[in-house]
Amino acid sequence: MDFNGFQKLTLLDYPEKVACTLFLAGCNFRCPFCHNAFLVTDIDNSITFSEEEILSYLKKRKGILEGVCITGGEPLLRPDLEEFIKKVKEIGLCVKLDTNGTDPERLLSLIDSGLLDYVAMDIKSSPENYGRVAGVSDLDILPIQKSVEILKRGKIPYEFRTTIVKELHTLEDMEKIGAWIKGAERYFLQNFVDSGNLIQSNLHEHDKEALEKMLKIVRKFVPNAEIRGI
Repeated sequence: MDFNGFQKLTLLDYPEKVACTLFLAGCNFRCPFCHNAFLVTDIDNSITFSEEEILSYLKKRKGILEGVCITGGEPLLRPDLEEFIKKVKEIGLCVKLDTNGTDPERLLSLIDSGLLDYVAMDIKSSPENYGRVAGVSDLDILPIQKSVEILKRGKIPYEFRTTIVKELHTLEDMEKIGAWIKGAERYFLQNFVDSGNLIQSNLHEHDKEALEKMLKIVRKFVPNAEIRGI
């Protein structure tokens, strides 16, 4: 399996662990605010990292690294993901998966197999606006709702997170999201950042005051919700 990006050290991507981050290209969403367009609509395969190269690095850095973050794109689209994670676990490292939640059956299989130690799932918007914000007009939200329920069972640590975009998210959306994920273990609001590599232009971040209003709303449902990154 080849990877389209490799961050060799991060103190931010995996909560409370020193980790590296692996990026897999390909996604079934087209979120206009996606900051990794090079993994979705403008995939560049001229620079890749082989599985052998990654595993060799992990073995050498085992005494420093505690975990591996696997992100995308959407990692669960890759049929060879499970076999790769098994090899990472054999090295003795924890695995965090970032997902959009569109494949609940595979997510559950990885959890039940003991291959995941932490999951971060994006909550794009309220159920009514999900397809618009995810860039998929005919989106079936039922699989996403199933993934939310799987994680809320609490078999492994997890977080939900929403990237807040001024043009796409309202206070009403946050009320509906909060009610949907009520009782979640962790929920983070992340302000939109223009990486310069977006799927759609002319999008903007909210100001701090607006984010704090949104946080106040969701804390009615998830008391330990936080704003991340400001």
